[in-house]
Amino acid sequence: MAVSAVMWARKKTYAAALLLLAAPALFGCAAEPSARAEASPSTSAEPETGKPEAGKPDTGKSASAAPRAPESLEIPSVPPVEDRGIVEGGDVSWPQCPTGMGIKERRTLGLPMPLGTSEYVVIGLTNGPAFTPNPCLASQVEWATKNKVMTSAYAVVSYPDAATIRERGSEGPGDPETEVGRLTNVGYQQARWNLETMARAGLESPSVWMDVEPVPGWEWSDDIAANQAVVKGAVAGYQEAGKRVGVYSIEGLWTPIVGDLQLQLPEWRPAGETSRDAALERCDGEWMFQGGAAVIVQWLEDGRDRNVTCPGESVQLPLWFHQY
Repeated sequence: MAVSAVMWARKKTYAAALLLLAAPALFGCAAEPSARAEASPSTSAEPETGKPEAGKPDTGKSASAAPRAPESLEIPSVPPVEDRGIVEGGDVSWPQCPTGMGIKERRTLGLPMPLGTSEYVVIGLTNGPAFTPNPCLASQVEWATKNKVMTSAYAVVSYPDAATIRERGSEGPGDPETEVGRLTNVGYQQARWNLETMARAGLESPSVWMDVEPVPGWEWSDDIAANQAVVKGAVAGYQEAGKRVGVYSIEGLWTPIVGDLQLQLPEWRPAGETSRDAALERCDGEWMFQGGAAVIVQWLEDGRDRNVTCPGESVQLPLWFHQY
């Protein structure tokens, strides 16, 4: 995508902030795996060379340009907060649980927790696919509370099998008499299930980042419209509950699943097993994949998923994270 980078104008007025809080559905803004683990933000690795992992789509930049979104989702909280520059954090989920837990397809790996310098952590709600809980979510919330870091949440969105469609496709915003409607309802139910999981674990977050990528063993369909229905249903479920929504993915993963779907939500972009500087390059608009500006970016280093806010985005931290 050939898009020039520009400085984003910031609206830091109290009135603008009240507008944002009054209409969370208007704002909402999620990585590829390392060779060791399933694709999820807590096991990400997209090589800087752009070469895809065997059997996975190329995750490099697209040759075709997506239209540049309006640059400004950057309205500060109430009261306005000062831009603190680049702020570091991390993300964790089932791979950081003690070894051997979880569903048989996604046994936990005992990977290290975030560095002590992390000021925030995004905690995964699922053990890979939807409707499977992170087996040590409560202990990770306890870790965040003890370390007094800010918390947000992420959850994988996955395509349902026939049994799940029959079981969960009748309730939600979609028409249960149609296939698209049932799939919309399943996506909606994924969101509601994740929110219930958050509540049981005591995880506080004003937002949820949706992780949209291939899930081995729970493959997406070849029908772009069907896949879009699941994703849109999940957005509806979170927004109906008053959560701000962001998307964690990258163009090479997003487009094969949902085509040119432009949700225009804020983005969390992975850079893989690279470096802080390489990750920060992905803040640029040319890495946009669904029409939203980047809030945070991620890279894998020494077995940890590390994250930084994009330039100017530290003012948004209170919109995405809860401070323990």
